[in-house]
Amino acid sequence: MIKKYEFGDNTQLSPHFNAKEFRCKCDKEHDFEVNEKLVENLEKLYKNLNCSKIIVTSGYRCATHDKNVGGNGTGQHTKGNAADICCYGQDGQPISSKTVCYTAQDIGFTGIANIDTSYQHTHVDVRTGSNWHGDETKGNNSVTSDFYQYLGIQKEDKNLMKGIDISVHNGTIDWNKVKADGIDFAILRAGYGRELSQKDARFEENYKNAKAAGIPVGAYWYSYAMSEDEASLEADVFLSVIKGKQFESPVYFDVEEKKPFDLGKEKVSAIMRAFLEKVESAGYFTGLYGSASSLTTHTSDDIKNRYTIWLAHWVNQTNYSGAYSLWQYSEKGFVLGINGNVDPDICTTDFPAIIKEKGLNGFGQSPTAEHDNKVNVTVQVGGDVFKGTLKKS
Repeated sequence: MIKKYEFGDNTQLSPHFNAKEFRCKCDKEHDFEVNEKLVENLEKLYKNLNCSKIIVTSGYRCATHDKNVGGNGTGQHTKGNAADICCYGQDGQPISSKTVCYTAQDIGFTGIANIDTSYQHTHVDVRTGSNWHGDETKGNNSVTSDFYQYLGIQKEDKNLMKGIDISVHNGTIDWNKVKADGIDFAILRAGYGRELSQKDARFEENYKNAKAAGIPVGAYWYSYAMSEDEASLEADVFLSVIKGKQFESPVYFDVEEKKPFDLGKEKVSAIMRAFLEKVESAGYFTGLYGSASSLTTHTSDDIKNRYTIWLAHWVNQTNYSGAYSLWQYSEKGFVLGINGNVDPDICTTDFPAIIKEKGLNGFGQSPTAEHDNKVNVTVQVGGDVFKGTLKKS
């Protein structure tokens, strides 16, 4: 039911919305209308998004004001059916319009649209007779019948943690915008190879700024190792790069070069094992990054059973049958604050709680303390070669 209110009416329409929030923002004091269904749905949106507040930037509009702001004078705002809003989370930051759009779709708003390039403001309405799901940054025509499809989100995954993995190739990142866009975590490339000079040029910057924005982070090391010894050297460099930092997500070994895989499953698994065991022994929650193919054909079961798996499979629905806790499902994600495409990830495990409880990754005892007290040695006696780890007494 649509109700009419006088300009100065301060009636509390619902727990979080007052009539005055919906009055026309033109320079004339006149009556205005508000649909009760609109307010009811806004309260549902408030609850479903766990908002700290929702600001109504535009509610009812008289025909003149509607035309002045780009409307046709007969739209849903002039009928009291619509509101332009900005939703804020419990952290005080704007909630991405992407999240607002698909949540509003679930609630039953019939008109929904992102309305600005910052993806912070959303149009919602309760029109009858038809649905309109739009993105006004792409034009005013209807762009989708389903925001999940338009945004590339699996509906069943909407409540899972959404993340990205980034490196120097993503350039300068505005991490506050990344946070506002609904990103829950980030996996940062620490570097590659076996030389300290191969540290990712933006690792320190990304670590500092992601943390400052309140985004939990993990790290990964890209491998070129062709032997266990080279993998051990890579692990040493990786540990030196991440020393003294805290990671709420696991740290991963990234093996995807063709040459190591050409060595065969047994040898490449030994390379993986050498790196993972050394990093794990230094006090880190350690994992392996791999494609569905490499995990199936080139990774031993003992590795997949012992270490958390970060699956790379760029499909809408993976058919990988093994266990994994992190899924990189595309290489063409879009996130505010990052120019160009970015790899999007979905996480199924509450790693921050697990890692902090176990005191790993820099939480609690220093993760590098044990590593600093150990040295790897190779000794040749006659024609025999002995390898092992010595611990400082």
